[in-house]
Amino acid sequence: MLALNNIEVVYDNAILVLRGVSLAAKAGQITALLGANGAGKTTTLKAISGLLHSERGEVTKGSVEFAGERLDRLPPHQVVERGIVQVFEGRRVFANLTVAENLTAGAHTRRDRGTVKDSIDRIFEMFPALAERHNQAAGYLSGGEQQMLVIGRALMSNPKMVLLDEPSLGLAPQLIEEIFAVIRRLKEERHLTVLLVEQNATLALTIADHGYVMENGRIVLEGPAAALQQNSDIKEFYLGLNEAGARKSYREVKHYRRRKRWLG
Repeated sequence: MLALNNIEVVYDNAILVLRGVSLAAKAGQITALLGANGAGKTTTLKAISGLLHSERGEVTKGSVEFAGERLDRLPPHQVVERGIVQVFEGRRVFANLTVAENLTAGAHTRRDRGTVKDSIDRIFEMFPALAERHNQAAGYLSGGEQQMLVIGRALMSNPKMVLLDEPSLGLAPQLIEEIFAVIRRLKEERHLTVLLVEQNATLALTIADHGYVMENGRIVLEGPAAALQQNSDIKEFYLGLNEAGARKSYREVKHYRRRKRWLG
């Protein structure tokens, strides 16, 4: 459904951030994009959603294609109209609007205005906690409730594909499990295609079908999620485990980061 073909991204006509990135997300599957801070994961999402333009970024080489159509020259609202929506890291709710108003804002590109209320009701069925607070200002919700709200707001555009950027960021372990259960349901019940950017490699690979590892603006490793979970490099660098399955010390992991066997 989605294909990035050897793309390069440059900011301010000077800073090369993505260096020949190619990846594919198959329809109806969850694809995980893993990597440390600064690897280029969020820039990859913005190259897809069209948000590079607002930050003086540009896809200078390669192409981004969705269902056979090129996206990398389209403005963000046209990308949404074609069925792709991005959920940002950091739970960016409209703090002064109510829960219901936030959800309504997510439907701004839709032409079937008469069915928006039905869509809101379906979101409330998916997230009962939001239904209980539908008239409450979003800024007063808990972190987990805000994450549910931004996912629900994204679903209001009736997307074919959702780009999720660090949905576990800043959440307690129990809430993280709830959010990842929701992501799994998006695939199983709504048959949505999901591109999931995460630093929590353990959980991401548990629900993903396929995964990519990014370092310094490049894809350095890819494969089925189950295979990546068993990959010794992934275990050491992202899960902090040695070959015997014991947890490594921070000093050992830091040393591993410097040698990076897959880049050797």
